[in-house]
Amino acid sequence: MMLSFTPSDGLINHLKKAQSQIEAAATLIVALPVEERAYLERSALVSTIGASTRIENAVLTDAEIEWVDTTLTADGKTTAYESKRSLILDKLSKDRERSVEEVVGCREALTLIFQQTDDLFPLTETTIRALHQALLAYYPAASAYAGGYKTASNQVVSFNHDTGERRVVLEPAPPGPLTETAMSDLVTWYNGMIRSHPWPLLVATEFVFRFLAIHPFQDGNGRLGRALFLLALMHGADPALRTVVRSASVDRQIERNRSLYYLLLHKTSAGAYHADPTTYRLEPLARFFLRTIEDALADVPILRARYAALNRLSESAIRVLACFKSAPEKQLRVADISAETGLVRRTTQNAITALLAAGCLQRLGAGPSSRYRLLF
Repeated sequence: MMLSFTPSDGLINHLKKAQSQIEAAATLIVALPVEERAYLERSALVSTIGASTRIENAVLTDAEIEWVDTTLTADGKTTAYESKRSLILDKLSKDRERSVEEVVGCREALTLIFQQTDDLFPLTETTIRALHQALLAYYPAASAYAGGYKTASNQVVSFNHDTGERRVVLEPAPPGPLTETAMSDLVTWYNGMIRSHPWPLLVATEFVFRFLAIHPFQDGNGRLGRALFLLALMHGADPALRTVVRSASVDRQIERNRSLYYLLLHKTSAGAYHADPTTYRLEPLARFFLRTIEDALADVPILRARYAALNRLSESAIRVLACFKSAPEKQLRVADISAETGLVRRTTQNAITALLAAGCLQRLGAGPSSRYRLLF
């Protein structure tokens, strides 16, 4: 088995340069104290959930997702949404229930991928369908089709939040035998390639694009495709890459470059599914994904600095931070915070100054009318 494209010398050189950065970052991460490494991995998970769902038009911030994740793990379980559903929806705006359902489903699918990486190889269609089932488990409208291949035509659509414009990015494979055959062929190809090819990123790029071009499910293909991309990077024979993927959010970088991402998805196939994958122009997409990994690595020192700042916070600053974390959707004034925490105004202001410096809060407005919002 082979890749469906031959990478240029320029791309191979870029891969080699990036590999040295990946290995250096992995060496650093592995040597970190357990608590700091756990902080990086949880930050990456929350950022990935947030980015992947917002790419598909969900609206929860990372701070709100971190609160949801904390709420769902308070009893030591990884999934407890049904028992905490009322609490979560009472805390967050009711009109965002669909976004909460997407976030909780994405969290469950990604948790399975990160916790059971090795158990999910060799990859099977049954596994992919099970991950899709997990992704849509908390969206009641999807109960009829979650975990099953599509029965009606669908499209890859880009939505511009500023203009409201919807644009068709790709016309996928039609439902029925063609989708089923294409998925069977794709999984067989993947299992034969991912651990034998020297550059897992290239295999992951082709795999995720072919998956998206097939668009095998009625809904959730984008979120699942990006999750499978991470799984592919971790399935490859590169332990350094696996470490980095767990500790830095690739999806955050895709979100930051969403317009380019959709443009490349369109250009890779000229907007249509092809049974012959050699017709796809995959190298520009591979370069894009490689840059997302490099950019994700650049976030690691920022997260480490934030971790250090959090550990230096005073007791009063920790109380103020807890106040914000109990109300992640709200914008609070100094008076609100003082009333909630029982701290005097000067102590509250000093705590806010420390939290602003640590990157935990954002100031909105100026002077006495200033409000503050939690950042993740």
